[in-house]
Amino acid sequence: MITVERLTKRYGPVVAVDDVSFTATQGHVTGFLGPNGAGKSTTMRMMCGLTPATSGTARILGVPFAALANPGRRVGVLLDASAQHAGRTGREVLTLAALLTGVDRRRIDAVLDLVGLTDKEAARRVGTYSLGMRQRLGIASALLGDPEVLVLDEPANGLDPAGIRWMRDLLQDFAARGGTVLLSSHLLHEIEQVADRLVVIGRGRVVAQGAKDDLLRRAGTFARSDDDAALAAALRGAGIAVVPLATGGLDAEAEPAVVARTASAAGVVVTELRAAGSRGLEDLFFELTADDAREEVSA
Repeated sequence: MITVERLTKRYGPVVAVDDVSFTATQGHVTGFLGPNGAGKSTTMRMMCGLTPATSGTARILGVPFAALANPGRRVGVLLDASAQHAGRTGREVLTLAALLTGVDRRRIDAVLDLVGLTDKEAARRVGTYSLGMRQRLGIASALLGDPEVLVLDEPANGLDPAGIRWMRDLLQDFAARGGTVLLSSHLLHEIEQVADRLVVIGRGRVVAQGAKDDLLRRAGTFARSDDDAALAAALRGAGIAVVPLATGGLDAEAEPAVVARTASAAGVVVTELRAAGSRGLEDLFFELTADDAREEVSA
C-alpha cells in the first residue's frame, strides 16, 4: 500500500506539488494522471526518496521508502528507462541489481523471459537498445526482487501494441495476486483498460480521485443542441447546474424531460438528449484538466 499525505514540493517561489494526498491500495492498479508539468514525476520521485519533500509524507508499506529494509526486494520502481548505464549489457544491469539486493541470480533469467528479452538481446549493451527494449529492461529490473509494490512512470513509452497489451496483462495479474501498482501514463486508453482506481492532478494539486467506475459515471442528462451556449444559459436560468463539455454538448443536473422542456421554452433545438450514463477517461481527463494543460509548441 502507498499512502501520500499533504505532500508538497517547492522550488523557490514555484510550487511543483501542492498538498497532495492519496492512497494506492493492495490488489489494485491506480492510474496517476495529469497534464505535462502537473507534478506527477516529482510526486513519484518524492515517494521513492529521490527528491526531498518540502513538507508532507509518503509511505510505502507503512514506512518512508528510505526506511524499508532492502527496498529493492519490496518495491519495484521504474521512473526513467533512459537512466540505465549505456555501457553495460542488459544482463549486467540485472546482475548488478541482483548482487546489490541479494536476489538469487537465477531470477535474472526468469524476469528476462517475463519481459520478452532474448538471451541475445540481454547480451547487447544498453546503449544499442531501442526505447521499447529499455522499457522492458526497466520493468525487468523493477520485478527482479519479486516486490509487493510497483511504482511505474510512463512504462509503456516505446512499446508496440503487442507490448502494451503484454504490460496490461502483467500489471493486472500482479494486482490480482495482491500487489499494489501506481502507474503514471499519458496513454489514457491504456489507463482506462488497466486501472481500477484513478488519481488526477493539475498544477500540482489533486483534482479528482476514486474508483474509476465512479469517476466515469455521470449523473443527470447529456444534451447537444444547435446552440449549446443558449441552452446552458436557459438551464442555469431555471436553476439547473450545467457543465459544458470540451468535446461538445453539456451535462445538466436534471432529468431529460426537464432539459427538453427548458430547451423548448427557450427556442433551442435539441439534437441529442440522453441520460448521461458513463463517459470515457479521455473526456473526464480533459474536463478536469482543461485549465491546467500546457499547449505543446513545436521547435
